[in-house]
Amino acid sequence: MERRWAALLMRTGPDKARQDILWNMAGSFCYAFASMVLSFLVMRLAGEDQGGIFAFGYSTFGQQMFILAYFGIRPFQITDRAGDYRFGDYLRHRFVTCGAAAAAGLLYLLFAGYTPEKSAVIFLLVCCKIADGFADVYESEFQRCGSLHLTGKSNTFRTLLSVGTFFLALVGSGNLAAACLAAAAAQAAGILVFDMAVLKYVEGVDYRWSRGSLKPLTRDTGLLFVSVFLDFYIFSSAKYAIDANLDDAASGYFNIIFMPTSVINLASGFVIRPVLTFLTDTWNKKELDRFAGKLISISRIIGALSVLAVALAAGLGRPVLWLLERLLGSGYEGRLTCYHVPFVLIVLGGAWYAFLNLHYYALVIMRRQKVIFIIYTALTALAAALAPVMVRRQGIRGAALAYLILMAVMAAGFIVWTWWVIKKEERHDRKVSAGG
Repeated sequence: MERRWAALLMRTGPDKARQDILWNMAGSFCYAFASMVLSFLVMRLAGEDQGGIFAFGYSTFGQQMFILAYFGIRPFQITDRAGDYRFGDYLRHRFVTCGAAAAAGLLYLLFAGYTPEKSAVIFLLVCCKIADGFADVYESEFQRCGSLHLTGKSNTFRTLLSVGTFFLALVGSGNLAAACLAAAAAQAAGILVFDMAVLKYVEGVDYRWSRGSLKPLTRDTGLLFVSVFLDFYIFSSAKYAIDANLDDAASGYFNIIFMPTSVINLASGFVIRPVLTFLTDTWNKKELDRFAGKLISISRIIGALSVLAVALAAGLGRPVLWLLERLLGSGYEGRLTCYHVPFVLIVLGGAWYAFLNLHYYALVIMRRQKVIFIIYTALTALAAALAPVMVRRQGIRGAALAYLILMAVMAAGFIVWTWWVIKKEERHDRKVSAGG
């Protein structure tokens, strides 16, 4: 039965490349869509305060613990084409990092000063995100083995299962904590059915692990993890500042106007993820012209999408926010339309984040972890100083402006470093050729 189930999911048809793209798009869409609408639905069904708690626990702190669980290894694992580490090495490492994420989540909640109810909800959401982080080691291996469609299928079906379970439990029980518990259980079931049961039938996967692999794998990816962890703190520093300085309802409203960033990241992911293997191979083969040409072409696509997104936000943002108010129900009139300007600022910041992501992956492929770490360390200090001050002075508008400033500065750092490394390699190759 398990073999038949795996064969069904592994089926691609004659055009495997097309299936890879379509399922990757479906998985990315489902994940982004869940992030966008869940907080909105909780606010609609359970009220603005519960919606704000859920938004912070799911999209901010829970996501921060997800990053600890998956340790930023995905880009390293999927570009490990030489097989420096076996899947068993990555899997054992993931057990350790998921345990560390659970412990860190508990420790934070012990000293956060939240009510017992808020702490319970946030911890259950952390468990959901840790499950996502554990599933990622399987999904990364699917992609490393050339089966991106399986990554997309896992992401799609696990998300639909957990979100559907959460929604039915919330409607049926009216209790947010119970719904979060049901979602966590659904996540565990999804990993068993869509990841574990399938990967064992993918060719080339080595479940063995080397006794001494844990330390070198942590060393090789440690800076990458710290960088990604800091990246998300920078990305979410405005949300942390709102949670610390404003009420739970403000977290909910900011999360709603923050939703376009998920759409922008989704769209950029559609064009970035499928070309990572191409970029890795061309860089490793020293085909610098092809590598740089692909970066330029993807940047142009992201730029065009960004211009469109900002134009739509400026022209249609207010009517969209008005419609969302109506969907939330009576009592929400004017609660979102007053944030039209922050809405546009956030969309512009999201556009910069898309450029940042492309050049981040480029630097990972170049194995410039130290450069990435330096940029993130500097921006973390800026975020810690800037976001709380701007939130205290201007509220949600200040949070949106802080987000835009941080994304623009960080994107500039990644872009400059990426092209500096490319030019440096080109000069080196010319010297070698001349010397030959």
